Parts: sequence; structure tokens; C-alpha cells
Amino acid sequence: MLSYRHGFHAGMHADVLKHVVLVYLLHYLTQKDKPLWFIDTHAGAAAYALDEGYAIKNAEFESGIGRLWAREDRPQAVAEYVAQVRALNPDGVLRRYPGSPQLASQLLRTQDRLRMFELHSTESRLLQQYFRDDAPRVIVQAGDGFAGLQAQLPPPSRRALVLIDPSYEDKGDYRNVLTALRDAQKRFRAGVYAVWYPQVQRRESRQFPEQLKALQDKDWLHVTLTVKKPEFKGFGLHGSGMFILNPPWLLPKALDLAMPYLAKVLAQDAAAAFSLECELV
Repeated sequence: MLSYRHGFHAGMHADVLKHVVLVYLLHYLTQKDKPLWFIDTHAGAAAYALDEGYAIKNAEFESGIGRLWAREDRPQAVAEYVAQVRALNPDGVLRRYPGSPQLASQLLRTQDRLRMFELHSTESRLLQQYFRDDAPRVIVQAGDGFAGLQAQLPPPSRRALVLIDPSYEDKGDYRNVLTALRDAQKRFRAGVYAVWYPQVQRRESRQFPEQLKALQDKDWLHVTLTVKKPEFKGFGLHGSGMFILNPPWLLPKALDLAMPYLAKVLAQDAAAAFSLECELV
């Protein structure tokens, strides 16, 4: 897991799904005046260069954010996401991609708080440098986000959005996510918890959605975006999913409009599809 560098994959289809949902959640949850805490357990870097370094090796962003960049027919949730990416590229040329820390920094208010964890030593150091002038609004801790989450809950404001998106290179991450969520529910059941996971040819990935659903009977949403058929030898990422505990009640409607569009525009072959299911009170 510690060898993983997200810069190779920044802006790809999995980021698009994750960040469309994240931007919607941040927009929605900041409508109330009361402070919001955003807790990112596996933050990565704040932003990624797309015209140099890791990103240009495979240019995965070209089949993700690159396909959305110049379009004018985007549904609202997708348009709001692209607007946040454009905020990091004010000259209109797609050169940088915001990670979740940057998106949160752009969307949260002065009264809100960002608490971020990153275990990779290089990434955590870069993240600390990036936000060095933003304390106490932003605090970055180098360490295990699963363990760090426990100390953050419940937040003083009793309002929180938690993003959990490890790399899952270590298959133990699936178990770790479930354990962290069970503990978080005991500490702060009212929080909004957003979990990203990969669609890969691994038993743990296929079983994961049902395990997440078992955490609580109601108030969950599960959305997936598949962009291609799985590779013959079982390697590679063919899609991803987002699972949200305690989602906003209008999120299903927003995704009803966004997901058919994303499945069409980001399709890499005829197997491209999406799914959307929820159980709300």
C-alpha cells in the first residue's frame, strides 16, 4: 500500500465518480450555518500536475476529466464538479487536478474544519507543506487514517463528512474500512460517511457492497460507474463505486441525472454502465 502514488491516476474515471459525489456532498452540507468538519482518512496530495511527472506516463485523466472538460451539456452535479476543477485552472487549460483536500479547501467556509490523514511519507509531507499556513482550519497528520478517525469523532460541531478511500492495494483495507465504519457509527452515528472502492477482479471487491449495506438497514446510497469490461487476465480497474451512509435526501435525484451521462461520456467499450440503489428513511 505504501508504494501507491495517486499521481499516476489523477483525474481518471474513478476520480470523476468520487469527486462528483464529494462536491455535491460539500455543497449540500455547507448550506447550514453550523460548522462542518471534513475528515479525509487517506488524503493523498492536495493537487496533481497533469502535464508533467506521474500523470503524463499513462495520461489516464484523458479518459476521465479530459472528456468532460470542454463539454457544454453536463448535468448539474457534473457541471458543479467541473467548475471546481476549473477553479484550479483559471486560464481554461487543464493542467492541474484537485485531490479531495483541494476540493474541500475550495468549498468549505472559514467556520468549517478540515482534518486530513496520509500514511505515505512523501505525500503527507507535501500535504503539510501545502496547508502550512491554514491552521487551525486545516490540520494534516502523517499517519494511519483508520486509527486517526477515532480521535476525531464526534466533532465539536456535531456535523461531519468523512471520506474513506484507501488504495485497496492491500486487500486488508476492505476489512479495515468496515471496522472503521462500525466504530465511527458507535462514536457518531449522525455523520455522513462516503466510501470509495475499486471495481476489480478480486473477491473482496465483489463482496464489499453487500458488506457495506449490512452496516445499517436504512439511510444508505450505493452508486457504481463501470467504464469497460474486466480485463481477461483479471488485472486493472474497470470501474468504481461510492457508498454513502446517511446521504442527503436529494442526492439520488442528482445522480439519476448524472450517472447515465457519465456512463455514456466515459465509456471505453460496450460494457460501460452504472448502477444506483438506495434505502432512505
